[in-house]
Amino acid sequence: MKISHRSFAVACLLVSLISLPCSAANFTLEQVMSSPFPSNLVSAKRSGRVAWVFNAKGVRNLWIADAPNFAARQVTHYSEDDGVPISSLRITPDGRTLVYVRGSELNENGRVADPTNGVSARKQQVWAVDAEGGTPRLLGEMGCGEEDCEDAELSTDGQFAVWAAHKQLWIAPVSGATPAHQLTDLRGENSSPRWSPDGREIAFVSSRGDHSFIAIYDFGRDSVRYLAPSADRDVSPRWSPDGKRIAFMRLPGLQEKLPLIPVRVTPWSIWVADTATGNGKEIWHSGNTPNDSFPELTADSSFYFAANDQVLFASEQDGWNHLYSIPAGGGAPTLLTPGNFEVEDVTLSADQKSALFSSNQEDVDRRHIWRVALDGGKPQALSHGETIEWIPVESAGQMVCLGSSATTPAMPYRITGQEREMLAPAALPVDFPSRQLVKPKQVTFKSEDGLEIHGQLFVPAERRQAGPALIFVHGGPIRQMMLGFHYMYYYHNAYAMNQYLASRGYVVLSVNYRLGIMYGRAFREAANAGWRGSSEYKDVVAGAKYLQSLPIVDAKRIGLWGGSYGGLLTALGLARNSDIFAAGVDMHGVHDWSVFLPHWEKRPGAPDQKEAEKLAFESSPDASVATWKSPVLLIHGDDDRNVPFGQTVDLAQRLREQKVYFEELIFPDEIHDFLIWRNWIRAYGASVDFFVKNLDSGH
Repeated sequence: MKISHRSFAVACLLVSLISLPCSAANFTLEQVMSSPFPSNLVSAKRSGRVAWVFNAKGVRNLWIADAPNFAARQVTHYSEDDGVPISSLRITPDGRTLVYVRGSELNENGRVADPTNGVSARKQQVWAVDAEGGTPRLLGEMGCGEEDCEDAELSTDGQFAVWAAHKQLWIAPVSGATPAHQLTDLRGENSSPRWSPDGREIAFVSSRGDHSFIAIYDFGRDSVRYLAPSADRDVSPRWSPDGKRIAFMRLPGLQEKLPLIPVRVTPWSIWVADTATGNGKEIWHSGNTPNDSFPELTADSSFYFAANDQVLFASEQDGWNHLYSIPAGGGAPTLLTPGNFEVEDVTLSADQKSALFSSNQEDVDRRHIWRVALDGGKPQALSHGETIEWIPVESAGQMVCLGSSATTPAMPYRITGQEREMLAPAALPVDFPSRQLVKPKQVTFKSEDGLEIHGQLFVPAERRQAGPALIFVHGGPIRQMMLGFHYMYYYHNAYAMNQYLASRGYVVLSVNYRLGIMYGRAFREAANAGWRGSSEYKDVVAGAKYLQSLPIVDAKRIGLWGGSYGGLLTALGLARNSDIFAAGVDMHGVHDWSVFLPHWEKRPGAPDQKEAEKLAFESSPDASVATWKSPVLLIHGDDDRNVPFGQTVDLAQRLREQKVYFEELIFPDEIHDFLIWRNWIRAYGASVDFFVKNLDSGH
């Protein structure tokens, strides 16, 4: 079914039927979606230069700024909303050259995404460009096979780049003087390369399926050597500053015939190996309680071999994701970040003696930048207030980060004292509607089982009487929506959409349901959730009941929308509770959990396979289609690498059999996180039209 946009006159007629103001929004959807989204912030080790990627309405380019004033300027000059992402930005130590990856990862058929519907195959490639300008030069092809797999690493002197492609390591000079060539030809899937401090060796992970090794490639030899090989899975190699040792994490190897339904603890340990002999020893190991389980969220990104022989790592052993340091020779770890909050972005200071990180300490629904010495002491707040900051980097003794607020979109900033200064203000469109945006209110409410749930409530400035409302449910589910523009592109867009919906007269409640991050491990790993029972759905219903309690909400005109996991919860709400939810927009949602079990729960020969599949299906929207009555808009790209397009294909047939009214907006060759900005505008515009048409008292 085709989506058609209405003229303003027709929209006004519909609006009048549902008690919305019959006037244009204060700003357009295009305006609130127009800000350039920054990502991949990096700093040069030996110069006062930082670099980042700006995605301006689908046009992606590299920018740099230099100390001390950090005046920003554009380096590359790509000019089309062409659906070609830029990732894995790296800067040479002297700051003179930028290396980056263009193109999406491969899908299961080995194809790079092309949502422009072109007839020629695209490639994922590694590029370099001089920071002072010039034409980008091709270094070689990558073509990695999973989300966020892009990883090009520069040698210590900045002369060479190494990356994983086609399960092997490849290398090329940054100058582009010679083409990239294959460095290894080994069994397994070889990835995560890390240069030694002297640039003569490369450590990497060699995965063999049910186990993995840490290996070292020596440019002076024809063979690799393995560090303390075992039947377990070794990951995340980190060189010591002197290059004589490597720290890595060890997880259990694959065990077959384990049951699927019980949630299992994943114990883990930290090892340090001598790079010359390959001999290693365990310096720390976790316990065996649920809180001791491997901290998937930040384990790799928080793991460093730092100065003064200290190893920095993350653990949830006290129920919160915190930083610890431990001597490389072993001993008792030191808790660096105590308290009821969680740590997210982590990097080392320039002298490698302290950690810089973002957390929600003292501000549960925002992020701020902190510093803590690796030998202990009280963490120091570097930012605070009603702003949000993430990805801290140190440059020439100054702190640079990305940041936002409730009414200001994500931009790069320099932190000066307790204030911050925007680095590229000229890049922000002059008509970006900051002054017309509302500040969402932090709200909490109790779920059916007593669990406290956080949310952000967007209330239109003119709302004085009962009218329509919406619930937004994020994806992930390991995400958290905040009291401002988000640090991830997908949710930055979603926050902008919620602002636009509020400008159109809708009350919007964004629900941070259980399974999300930053409220402790017990909240994130809630019982009977996901495919094991969907207990998180209780929180969506609790959000609806909270809205129903507000005098400015018409209890019969509550809709919901979300993407990915949020699409799943949207579909679940419509399937189970059409009596509560009058309409919904389901973007690339999961509709049948049982299809995912073989991919997500890798436990060969599980004795409870049939019981698990039955439980997974019963926890899915498909199981409740018979009670689905409310209209829905289905939005999906058919080259989605996260949620197979078949999930929407199947649901559409089930809805048609049940005579449920639905509309479709399908993007051929588009992926999960839409690569084309115009497709975001089309998807959100169609969503607004759908709610205007269906959230009226007579439907």
